[in-house]
Amino acid sequence: MKFARHIPFVELLGAELLRFDDGESELALTLRDELCNSWQVGHGGVVMTLLDVAMAQATRAPARPGEEPDRRGVITIEMKTTFMRPATGRITCIGRLLHRTRSFCFCEATAFNAQGDKLAHATGTFKFLKALPADGQRIESPEASD
Repeated sequence: MKFARHIPFVELLGAELLRFDDGESELALTLRDELCNSWQVGHGGVVMTLLDVAMAQATRAPARPGEEPDRRGVITIEMKTTFMRPATGRITCIGRLLHRTRSFCFCEATAFNAQGDKLAHATGTFKFLKALPADGQRIESPEASD
């Protein structure tokens, strides 16, 4: 399954989108040496990225059967992460939409190891955008709609 948007950093990491429905998303990533810290476990930034992307995908996932995915762009406004155990091997991350307004989404995500143990949990607030200001210019979101 492909991500709704081209995200070069996520592609570089090698994350896969496994599920995208019912207000949820599921991602997976198999850790490689270059994604680990000096302790040879998944770098916290990699785990946080998976949690962030899982939540962002959940903001767009259809909430009900037959509903179309939301194609607007989103940015992370706030994110809190709690790490519970070191990440090793294959990581699966499930993001869930908790509440969506016209402008904002509130989500949570949990990362698991191959045995189903919880590795980390995050909550986040996301804002829908039609464009992103960068260097004083407006860059239109590729699939933004009015």
